[in-house]
Amino acid sequence: MSILKVDQILKRFNQHVAVDHLSFQLEEGEIYGLLGPNGAGKSTTIQMIVGLLPIDQGDIWVAGHSVKNSPLRTKANLGLVPQDLALYEQISARDNVLFFGKLYGLKGKQLQEQTDEALARVGLTERQYDKPASFSGGMKRRLNIACAIAHRPRIIIMDEPTVGIDPHSRNHILESVRKLNEDGSTIIYTSHYMEEVSAISTRIGIMNEGRLIAQGTEEELRQQIGSDDKVLVEIFSASEQQVREAVLELKRHPSVLKVTEQGTCLELVLPHGEESLQDILFILSKHAVPVRSIRREQPSLETLFLTLTGRQLRD
Repeated sequence: MSILKVDQILKRFNQHVAVDHLSFQLEEGEIYGLLGPNGAGKSTTIQMIVGLLPIDQGDIWVAGHSVKNSPLRTKANLGLVPQDLALYEQISARDNVLFFGKLYGLKGKQLQEQTDEALARVGLTERQYDKPASFSGGMKRRLNIACAIAHRPRIIIMDEPTVGIDPHSRNHILESVRKLNEDGSTIIYTSHYMEEVSAISTRIGIMNEGRLIAQGTEEELRQQIGSDDKVLVEIFSASEQQVREAVLELKRHPSVLKVTEQGTCLELVLPHGEESLQDILFILSKHAVPVRSIRREQPSLETLFLTLTGRQLRD
């Protein structure tokens, strides 16, 4: 059974449909990167999963329990790291984690031990008795995560957990996400930083206008939209005539869609997955065009996103 099943959920705000019959499932142990431009319905979806917004139609199942019919059971299995910090700045970091642990029914020795564990996971053990008011933005983000994981939820939902922080703190958070996943947590991760989603996700879902328009691994997304690859060839010590003749033959090759000359670099466009590098090297060698380097670039996640939505992620 899937640990999370979103089944045909619908959410309207007056006449505006924010989430339009959305369905997807998560298996235990996944890191599911959820992407979409502003207004795509990501935050609304998250709020329905955690029970902060009622579901107009459809249902969501968390570890076999219905969000509509068993909200307390579903919430016990969920940990939310919200985009907006949810901290009490005038009590210690440890007291913040203790407070949220108590809300989930932890007490006594179990509460203390799991608070220790949560603070250690985010690297705040040495600062646990300091108040968040004295913390940097990155440390506050890490404490936000500790508060969400103290009750050891099976699913952790992270909504823009690295927004507005420095690269060191961002790397620390991403490493914490990987460790939580390695230890068994299933994670939904939203971000406006495409490289983060690409680096940590086992599967990616892309939303637009309230619908899920594509999902799969990054490689599966490439295959779905048929994106082309680029091959960049750096050349040297060749005459214009030699290069011109080589380019003409490359353009006639059935697997080469396009060739562009950029100084000492040739840029070739090939269908994604097409294996023609040996042919390219053979043609260049035949025309006595020496190759300094050659590399293949697959379309980035940002390119895939633009192709699918026609919009920048930060629109």
